[in-house]
Amino acid sequence: MSEIKNLINITDLSVQEIDHLIEIADDIIEHPEQYWDACAHKKLATLFFEPSTRTRLSFTAAMMELGGNVLGFDQAASSSTAKGESVADTIVMASCYADIIAMRHPKEGAPYVGAQYASVPVINAGDGGHFHPTQTLTDLMTIHRKKGKLGGFTIGLCGDLKFGRTVHSLIDALLRYDDIRYVMVSPEELELPDYIKETLNKAGVEWKEVRSLDEAIPELDILYMTRVQKERFFNEEDYIRLKDSFILSRKMLAPAKEDLSILHPLPRVNEIAKDVDDDPRACYFYQALMGKYIRMALILYLLGMK
Repeated sequence: MSEIKNLINITDLSVQEIDHLIEIADDIIEHPEQYWDACAHKKLATLFFEPSTRTRLSFTAAMMELGGNVLGFDQAASSSTAKGESVADTIVMASCYADIIAMRHPKEGAPYVGAQYASVPVINAGDGGHFHPTQTLTDLMTIHRKKGKLGGFTIGLCGDLKFGRTVHSLIDALLRYDDIRYVMVSPEELELPDYIKETLNKAGVEWKEVRSLDEAIPELDILYMTRVQKERFFNEEDYIRLKDSFILSRKMLAPAKEDLSILHPLPRVNEIAKDVDDDPRACYFYQALMGKYIRMALILYLLGMK
């Protein structure tokens, strides 16, 4: 029996594997009819112990478009966790019913623990402020489709860089590609953790911190906006003080490059004004669509079908 391949952290995938997944996703976009029955009679279990819209729906849509079926739950209260069942037992049980598992959990490391007990592939669909590898694959797929390559650009990461798991995972992924400059835009209280700064320094890449989004915009090829996450704060007072630190408006884009790509992992609250949605540089809803295709590719890959 071949070893089970899981995806807990984006670094579980080599650059070659990421590029392969993007190639599969590109082919799915070009030839969708060739994949309609690829996962016929296969089942995906979505074990979501934390609320989610895009991630859960995109996993569901991905499996359905591959001709497979989906089972699972979308909140801890709907599962036997509410009765005291352990993550390990839930995973063992789900492995009896499904061919592959996508798991989201508010506690860091829970999907890793779950994968130790699973007899089928486990995908981390987000664990607290830790990792969110399929969002990172979505981001990379979007950048690839918009820029034609992964490298040779300046990216601005804006908002909650302290708790933002999407930012941390994206940096981990992009550091393996060449010729990328990083501009970190955040209030001091939400700046990158020291360990990630050390990683950037060890990698020898060019990066800087700024406190003004207006200052950063003119030099960017990609702007990655994030929301200030209320659920990661220990008290509401700090959240209220920081939640409106950066709000991107159409007016602010006047000095931006014509081919700027604006990304956001969503959901947004008010950090991107509605008047930006009609700007051709707004890519965040396109980004959500790319999430479906890259998750289709990932399911096929982990099931050993591509």
